[in-house]
Amino acid sequence: MTDRFGLFCEEVVLDEFVLRQYQSDDAPALAVAVTESLEHLRPWMPWVALEPTTLKEREKLIAQWDSDWTEGTQYSFGMFREGRVVGGAGLMARIAKGGLEVGYWVHPEFARRGFATDAAEALTTLGFTLPGTTHIEIHHDRENLISGRIARRLGFEMVGERAVEATAPSESGVSCIWRMDRAAWARRTPRR
Repeated sequence: MTDRFGLFCEEVVLDEFVLRQYQSDDAPALAVAVTESLEHLRPWMPWVALEPTTLKEREKLIAQWDSDWTEGTQYSFGMFREGRVVGGAGLMARIAKGGLEVGYWVHPEFARRGFATDAAEALTTLGFTLPGTTHIEIHHDRENLISGRIARRLGFEMVGERAVEATAPSESGVSCIWRMDRAAWARRTPRR
């Protein structure tokens, strides 16, 4: 990659970490990060209920993410710092046509340091390099105030709330939906 966000790619070098596509040999480092983050993530991340998983299951998950990447349905990235997984982020094609959803999580040791904001900003920029992407959204439970601050900080507009099934212990069952369209993202001033 020749510049910070120029083309959709498998790796983005940010100030504090590298955001890159997971590889099969990342399974052990991902297992450590998830295990160390379980209590931090449990209130908001439904997938934590599936933990712990075996290394073989985690390798299968990374293989599925690789397949999803090839199909263009989900782009899963790890946040890596000095070889350590410090979080994860992704773009998912699971909302309306032309839309992508950004998701993220951060290891508690690296929380509140801007990692999720940096990852969401990078992935939003990358998402708009994909043909046909008209908008990108961040969805979070109403009670997850930190995710709301990330969306606001990046200039996303809150476009509504909708009732959903609460699938994690701290969820209220109300999902906040924040949206950014391509033209608004192009006009904004980057944070750095």
